Amino acid sequence: MEHSLPAGIDADGFILPAPNAHPQPEFQALLADACGALMQVESLLDGIYLYGSIARGDARPGVSDLDLTLVLRHPATAEQSTTLECIRLALHKRHPQVTKVDFDIGLRSQVLAPENAFSWGYWLKHHCRCLWGDDLSEHFERFKPSREIALAVNGDFEAALTRYAMLIDQATTPAESQRLQREASRKLIRSTQVLRAEDAPGWPQTLEEHLDLFLQRYPFMESRIAFFLSQAKGQGAQPVDFSTRLRSFLSWMVSQHP
Repeated sequence: MEHSLPAGIDADGFILPAPNAHPQPEFQALLADACGALMQVESLLDGIYLYGSIARGDARPGVSDLDLTLVLRHPATAEQSTTLECIRLALHKRHPQVTKVDFDIGLRSQVLAPENAFSWGYWLKHHCRCLWGDDLSEHFERFKPSREIALAVNGDFEAALTRYAMLIDQATTPAESQRLQREASRKLIRSTQVLRAEDAPGWPQTLEEHLDLFLQRYPFMESRIAFFLSQAKGQGAQPVDFSTRLRSFLSWMVSQHP
């Protein structure tokens, strides 16, 4: 009798490698434009990495974001930081097929620091695809599932979700509210990994896999977490209702977090 492997794990027990799907045609011009535009600060950049739905090949035009990790050779000057922000905003304006352009920025020294192996090392090795520059993922061996990784990646959940609740309360347009609610829902669902047991099977990749693993341990939370999956998929609740539910779920998570 054949037994299927736990989600997100290969036959040797390692987390699956980073996605390497060919970008969908709708996003190829965007990626070329992004890399070209970032050459304005080429001397600052060590590497440009793609992650998220476009990297996986399952992005949806008009729904998905462009997610890039930028590794810098040294801290950006004020002028370089302004240039990066202008590039980000201009890319968003030129490419309406994405709802947002995100730059996650780190320093090469941070990425390679031994104490950041479970955060930066895991992130580049298993989530990012190098588009340009020095591929630092090659400095790391493959990782096996651990609660330590979950905490390194999403240990900031309380501060991050509290900030999302505040921003949603302050949003001035329905479009802004819906975007923030979708982002907050994704962060919340992925952050449930911090509550995983050390010996939990599998390593979730999709939002649905995160829910399945979470509900194995907390089945009584099914209706509450299902609400956030619907919001992550674009079903916009009223902002007041959403922020109330977000704060309630966050309070529960904090009470369960060791």
